[in-house]
Amino acid sequence: MKLKSVILLMAVLAMSCGPKKGIVTKKKQSSSSQRTVAKETNKTVEPTAPKETVVTTSKPPSSVEKYISLYAEIAKSKMHSHKIPASITLAQGILESGSGSGRLAVKANNHFGIKCHGWKGAKIYHDDDRSQECFRKYDKAEMSYEDHSLFLTGRSRYAKLFQLDQDDYKGWAKGLRAAGYATDRKYPEKLISLIERYKLYQYDQEVLSGTKRTSSRKSTTLIEGPKKDKTSSHIVAKGDTLYSLSRLYKTTVEALKSKNNLKSNDLTIGQKLIIPN
Repeated sequence: MKLKSVILLMAVLAMSCGPKKGIVTKKKQSSSSQRTVAKETNKTVEPTAPKETVVTTSKPPSSVEKYISLYAEIAKSKMHSHKIPASITLAQGILESGSGSGRLAVKANNHFGIKCHGWKGAKIYHDDDRSQECFRKYDKAEMSYEDHSLFLTGRSRYAKLFQLDQDDYKGWAKGLRAAGYATDRKYPEKLISLIERYKLYQYDQEVLSGTKRTSSRKSTTLIEGPKKDKTSSHIVAKGDTLYSLSRLYKTTVEALKSKNNLKSNDLTIGQKLIIPN
């Protein structure tokens, strides 16, 4: 009995002391996945700056340029007929009339400050060397240019100037001062400066070479007065005299009187005169 009990006890002990199955604890492997951060490259496209539009604006002509466009052809015609450089005539007109804005030019079409000196036509009084001196008043600017040419050609003190070349504007400018035309010591320099600044010498070359230039000059009654008509006649306007008309049409007072059977020098506004050929 005891033996059985011992055997049973040993059997129980043997079973309890046998190898134990190990408990395997599986650790979860936490794989740290690397996040790849894709950096977006934001390319900033700069807007193209708009091209600047360059607007070229032409400057309006100056008062001198306007004067030249009005009277260049007249100056050239006087160079043809009287051998005075057109550049000199234009420069004197610009200087002495204030580019046509002076009182004598505006009120009397007198661009060269020509005084009365026995003038029988219309007159205007203006302060100059003395108070209220008498100046010639013309109906047309061309008559002022014609008288200016006659003034230079008709006086012996200017005779040496006509021995110069017609395009020698420097010689003419200095010669006018030497002959007593002006008292201003800088008068020659002023003329030469105007001629070279505005290239007035080109008109001398046009006359000498026979080149014709298309003129932009527009004649108006205010500046130029009535034109000669094609029938060689003239309607007398205010300020007209036989003397002024003889100079304008390059004839003589006697020829005008004879052609029109005039007994005196009196004219009537509106009277039609026949111009001798």
